Amino acid sequence: MRSLRKGRRASDRAGGLLKIEGMSLSRMVVFLGLVLTVSAGIHYYLWARLVRDIGWPAPWGRVLGWGIVALALAFPLFQMASRSLPREVASPISWVVYGWLGLMFLLFVLLIPADLVRGIAWLIERLAGTPADPARRQFLARLFGGLVGAGALGAAGYGVWSVLRPIAVKPVTVPLANLPDPFAGFVIAQITDVHVGPTIGRAFLEELVAKTNAMEPDVVAITGDLVDGSVARLGHLLEPLSRLKARHGVYFVTGNHEYFSGAAEWVAHLATLGVRVLRNERVSIEKDGAALDLAGIDDPTGGNFLPDHGPDLARALAGRDPARPLVLLAHQPRQVQEAADHGVSLQLSGHTHGGQIFPFNFLVPLQQPFVAGLHRVRDTAIYVSRGTGYWGPPMRVGAPAELTRIELARA
Repeated sequence: MRSLRKGRRASDRAGGLLKIEGMSLSRMVVFLGLVLTVSAGIHYYLWARLVRDIGWPAPWGRVLGWGIVALALAFPLFQMASRSLPREVASPISWVVYGWLGLMFLLFVLLIPADLVRGIAWLIERLAGTPADPARRQFLARLFGGLVGAGALGAAGYGVWSVLRPIAVKPVTVPLANLPDPFAGFVIAQITDVHVGPTIGRAFLEELVAKTNAMEPDVVAITGDLVDGSVARLGHLLEPLSRLKARHGVYFVTGNHEYFSGAAEWVAHLATLGVRVLRNERVSIEKDGAALDLAGIDDPTGGNFLPDHGPDLARALAGRDPARPLVLLAHQPRQVQEAADHGVSLQLSGHTHGGQIFPFNFLVPLQQPFVAGLHRVRDTAIYVSRGTGYWGPPMRVGAPAELTRIELARA
């Protein structure tokens, strides 16, 4: 038993970027097989269009071809090796590996319309009976390859600059019909989707804490996906959160990535930093004789990982005074339908990153009702932040990060 506990502790210390807990071996094998198959297909497509069709002179064609093979293998190999690498070594490698994933996505996205144009040109040639001209086809391949390469590199460069520049504070005013007069001008600083992990560390959090405190908020709300890794690996990096200041407290709800990273340990660790974790519960905030309720629920993925986790809004709102305004912290926007059924005044969410890299924002609605911004579902307002950090590729294209300053106002 002692050796088993020792082995578990060692596993926690070596916890990688994401721990796949609560997933059966067969499902994990299928998932990894699907990811590797898609990755192999995309890398082959990039090689075919940007190396083979262009016809690079020797030895550049072979060098680029093997380079694409190496990049295709880099991500799965790094995922396995990162479990035993110290952060000081893993972090710079993460920038290269995840940076390539972002550039790969942009190349793939830009090649699709380029191939569409080439396909139309080929169809016109066939219908017109024009003889095939290999030289012309290679010219078009080189032209479109150059345009795609330049466009993807430009977008990736902008995306990296976007995440390296100072955090922008986004002001949002939310009118609430039943807001008592003393709460007019009440400020909530929303932090979400920071993803402290491979490429985001202590320096980012120190800047974030300084800007949050400069708002002099009444409440700080951290709406999930704070970390990507175990407490043993990342816990010391979150020390700046202990310096967050708010008149009525700092609150947190779990996101799906907390469950990938050991949610129970993170809930306990955040408490040591002065962060109150709301797990299907509600607190009352009083000001000048008036009151406002603040509630928080678990992420919907929680029940798949821990038996006592998962959202329970009815439990969180049990016994509340319906005349009071209620602000709900819920990581995923799709939880707003139930919130509207329970008469929630305002829901604060994240999760979507606003799409993070265009045009991924067009895929988000397949799972979530809103991508970003302020919306309304019946009598319930919902604000979806684009996120304060980023996940995976260290870049944002068309979806800048935000530290949100939410001010409540009387409708």
